[in-house]
Amino acid sequence: MNDRTLRDLNQGQRERLAFIEFRLWFLGEVRRPDLMDRFGIAPAVATRDLAAYREMAPDNIGFDGRRKVYIPAEGFQPVFPHETERVLSALSRGFGEGLGRASAGFLPCDFPLRLNQPPLPVLAVITRAIHQRCAVRLIYHSLNTGPSARVILPLALVDSGLRWHARVFDRTSSEFRDLVITRMEAPQLLEREGIAPHEQLDRDIQWTRILTLELRPHPDQQRPEIVARDFGMTGERLVLNVRAAIAGYVLQQWNVDCSPDHSLDPRRYRLWLKDPLVLYGVENAALAPGYRAPGDNP
Repeated sequence: MNDRTLRDLNQGQRERLAFIEFRLWFLGEVRRPDLMDRFGIAPAVATRDLAAYREMAPDNIGFDGRRKVYIPAEGFQPVFPHETERVLSALSRGFGEGLGRASAGFLPCDFPLRLNQPPLPVLAVITRAIHQRCAVRLIYHSLNTGPSARVILPLALVDSGLRWHARVFDRTSSEFRDLVITRMEAPQLLEREGIAPHEQLDRDIQWTRILTLELRPHPDQQRPEIVARDFGMTGERLVLNVRAAIAGYVLQQWNVDCSPDHSLDPRRYRLWLKDPLVLYGVENAALAPGYRAPGDNP
């Protein structure tokens, strides 16, 4: 890269140049009409963007005169950060998050559907409350107690892998807890009711406590080296740092055997938590497959 750095770019041009690089790296080609179609820009702007990328990263881009298409050079090295999850999302759903502009995926792809989605009118109230640091009055439908009126302080969103929760301080019970957004009804923003010091996220012990989870291939797996490869392990060991508040969700989602004697079926549970005692005191540890609290009978 020469003296032209990423800091010289405005946000719009940064996104367009990242798109050029994305197509070069993952599709092997980019044309001027690709930019015009994706961003709704004039031909002259697309030409300038391609020239700007060539100036910024001359060793990354070449031109195939026969096909009249830009291609990745042999020494291609990405300039922009590309997170794996975002790359896969872009390939399957489209690049960028612009509103009002359809952006289809670049490659044939299919994936499991979410069977439950938070209703946007409810989600909007919760996210405004998080941003504005104020309370919400609503009806919550609990599996244990049924519908009840509550006043909550939404503090963060949590994706369990199966559904969306809000991490909240519940004034009804005076506790920090997770509430499922699809179970919320008739939320009302209480703009004049701010957050007291004891209700803030930094007072939530489960949120601020960070656990180190060491995952191994299940000891009863016949081919542990394949499990290690699937999960990008080093030395058949994968270390995750996660909040206590989401640890149970993570272990449940990835079918991690959390029994001390790795007694769960290895055909279903390919991973094993090496030290289940790390879950002691975690409120949602019961979600972890096979977990037994110290003193519990097998």
